[in-house]
Amino acid sequence: MAFCVLALVIVFFTKFMDEKNNYLGLDWGSVNVGVAIADEETKVALAYTTLKNDKYLLERIGKIVSSENIANVIIGIPSYVNRKEVEYEGEKLGQLIQKFFPVKVVYQNEMFTTKIAQARLIKRGEKNISKRDDTEAARIILQEWLDVKK
Repeated sequence: MAFCVLALVIVFFTKFMDEKNNYLGLDWGSVNVGVAIADEETKVALAYTTLKNDKYLLERIGKIVSSENIANVIIGIPSYVNRKEVEYEGEKLGQLIQKFFPVKVVYQNEMFTTKIAQARLIKRGEKNISKRDDTEAARIILQEWLDVKK
């Protein structure tokens, strides 16, 4: 009996240690949503994918949340100083994500991240900049949030 309890404790502890609380960064756009992820341990944001902003967006985000063990979702929104009762589309998406998935949603200033992403991609000699700038912008948003959080 004691062996069974010990075995259960070991299995539970191993499973608990394997689960990570990773981070998901989103750059919301009316056509596409850039996605980046970061590992809990390294806290280095990596470009992940671009999702089409359609009726299946929330479902696809949910699959990423589940498969990548996401605990925190960071969504880029413009951060205007004179903001008055304006709700951005990224915030609406964040509310839906928080409603349907067991994650914490936070917002990060995303002003100029697409321009910065395009400049970095050009500097690296990348092709098809417009197909990659959403994911790079998501990576920048997530990395900036991680850098402040450290």
